[in-house]
Amino acid sequence: MFRAVVCTVVPEAAELDDGGWSELGALVEESLRRRPRALRRQLRLFLRFLQWLPLFRYGRRFTSLDAARRTRFLAHLQYHPADRIRVGFWGLRTLSLLGYYGRDTGAAAIGYRPDPRGWEAV
Repeated sequence: MFRAVVCTVVPEAAELDDGGWSELGALVEESLRRRPRALRRQLRLFLRFLQWLPLFRYGRRFTSLDAARRTRFLAHLQYHPADRIRVGFWGLRTLSLLGYYGRDTGAAAIGYRPDPRGWEAV
């Protein structure tokens, strides 16, 4: 389920090999390890919620939707009137971006080259 979300948020993630997915997963897990247990539980529940919610609109679970429907579904959630749903979406989106672009190859793909000197390096 998380892979389907990541590939929807960052379509380039569909090209990742097993090593890339392992690196992405490790970054996300490390980030979540520092969060409270209750928050991690809410994230798991939110992923389950996302898996089944499209059933009411499309007659299919999230992982069974094509890329266009997944994108439309998530776009709807980012502006949802319920705060919890919006916050859950943005948290999941943030984790997806962190996992993909936090990898060295993901960062290099967008030209991100951090320097300990910060802006002085520019």
